[in-house]
Amino acid sequence: MRLRLSALVAALCWLVPTTALSNDWDALKADDAIVLMRHALAPGGGDPSGFQVDDCATQRNLDARGRAQASDIGAQFAARDIGFDTVWTSAWCRCRDTAELLDLGAPEVLPSLNSFFAGQGDRAGQTAATLATLAETGGRRLLVTHQVNITALTGVFPQSGEVIVTELKDGALRVTGRILIEPPK
Repeated sequence: MRLRLSALVAALCWLVPTTALSNDWDALKADDAIVLMRHALAPGGGDPSGFQVDDCATQRNLDARGRAQASDIGAQFAARDIGFDTVWTSAWCRCRDTAELLDLGAPEVLPSLNSFFAGQGDRAGQTAATLATLAETGGRRLLVTHQVNITALTGVFPQSGEVIVTELKDGALRVTGRILIEPPK
């Protein structure tokens, strides 16, 4: 019984991000850091039936807390003088809005960052396309996208607004740090 309890406690501790892992600003010092960010808080999951990528009224969107979270994250980057050479985003409104509210550069839609949740899109093709784009470009890059895309690229299941800092090594992304700035209460 004691062994089972210890295993359960160890498993639960693994699921909870540590303070050091959740606030690793030093990982951003690399000039070629690749930063994946899950869009800020947009309550719910997936998108409603009738979803249309070109109509924000049909999508799950940022709420007031999500908008404040995105602005706060951008302000914290700016306060640390962390900028980006390129800012890419999914076409989904919650990602575009997050990227714009960060105010860290003019966001450009990169189709491979679009969600492939619940069978829409092409997980393998989009992941390969994103990695190819990263291999063909340089500098510090910010990608605002969805949980499924980040998980496919890194194996990490990020929280809303979480920043995953990576580097490209041998055609794959290696996580070098994580930053989480919670939305306001």
